[in-house]
Amino acid sequence: MTDYNIHQFPNGIRLIHKQVSNTKIAHCGFVLDLGSRDEQPHQLGLAHFWEHMAFKGTKKRKSYHILSLLDAVGGELNAYTSKDKICFHASLLETHFEKALDLLTDITFFSTFPDKEIKKEKSVILEEMSMYADDHAEAMQDQFDELLFKDHILGKNILGTIDSVSRFTRADFLEFIDQNLSNDRIIFSSVSTLPFHKVVALAQKYMGNLPEKSAPFQRQSFKTYNENYQPTYLKISKTTTQAHCTVGSVAYPLHDQKRVPFFLLNNLLGGTGMNSRLNMTLREKYGLVYTVESNYQTFADTGLFAIYFGTEKNTLEKSLQLVHKELNQLREKKLGVLQLHKAKQQLMGQLAMAEESNLGLMLMLGKSILDLDRVENLNEIFTQIQQVTAEHLCEIANEVLAPSVLSTLIYLPE
Repeated sequence: MTDYNIHQFPNGIRLIHKQVSNTKIAHCGFVLDLGSRDEQPHQLGLAHFWEHMAFKGTKKRKSYHILSLLDAVGGELNAYTSKDKICFHASLLETHFEKALDLLTDITFFSTFPDKEIKKEKSVILEEMSMYADDHAEAMQDQFDELLFKDHILGKNILGTIDSVSRFTRADFLEFIDQNLSNDRIIFSSVSTLPFHKVVALAQKYMGNLPEKSAPFQRQSFKTYNENYQPTYLKISKTTTQAHCTVGSVAYPLHDQKRVPFFLLNNLLGGTGMNSRLNMTLREKYGLVYTVESNYQTFADTGLFAIYFGTEKNTLEKSLQLVHKELNQLREKKLGVLQLHKAKQQLMGQLAMAEESNLGLMLMLGKSILDLDRVENLNEIFTQIQQVTAEHLCEIANEVLAPSVLSTLIYLPE
């Protein structure tokens, strides 16, 4: 990844653009270095609520016009909120790129948060909470965050609580934005066949003259995983037909040199490939699960590693034993030369294919600039992967996958 361009406007907002070929679709969006982890105790769920409210009215558009503008030309308008990011983005024919740029700037910077719409959207978000509560796999993910991060804001549900969401007023949104939104933490990311100079010229028209805005960066750090983290075991009875289980721990942060090797280890253990060790054992060999996976998520100050599976109540213990057997294998038995080579080839292939998605590429560009102040070259990542040794993976496995540091959360059928 070398052929991208960056432009910074005088107000501090940055634009990153990658020109591609062989597509008629443009993808673009604002990525804000701001998320649910930036909320104060009385603001839980406010970042996600803001994402919803951005579609509910601006100084020059009502909700209907916001929702219809891009749909009318076959485009898509979307958004997401994570622990540390909010993103408003669009995909559409590049001939309508300016429409997307206009609309995205409008909803990001000029939302009016009408009281009537806030009241209506509270009901929508409370329904969203109920929907996720009924999905045990989703609910478990949120509760496992709480188990790992305890009272830290990273352990709080992105949706907030029934009490906090019910209390929000227009003043809360304005306060949150004023406290946190800063132009130097805003990226406009773009991927299309349009030349860079044209994207800059159009962006100048809509965001170049936005006022300068700065806010103190006051994000609460989790420090390092071995300072604040205490492993926990928790079993809960649920009205579910399956037993659900998550095993994991906090892990390496974004800037740690062990991040890429651990991605490799996680991919080998329970990544997206059907040949992952957990899938081959629990599903293919013993037929105990339909889904088993492991994930590794990074933040600037910590990381999160988790294995998830669902199984019958009477096969839960057997499944857990097999999971720990695989973890023990990684800790005690070095990969052979051929095993390590195949693991590296698989991860590199998956990363290369992921870059083929222009939408995913656009979102990655914005996030990378905010997190790393640069975009990692794919060949650079390949070099880091190729340099990983079997001894290195054993060392990492003994740090993050040791029984003494693993937390376990179980939902057991009543």
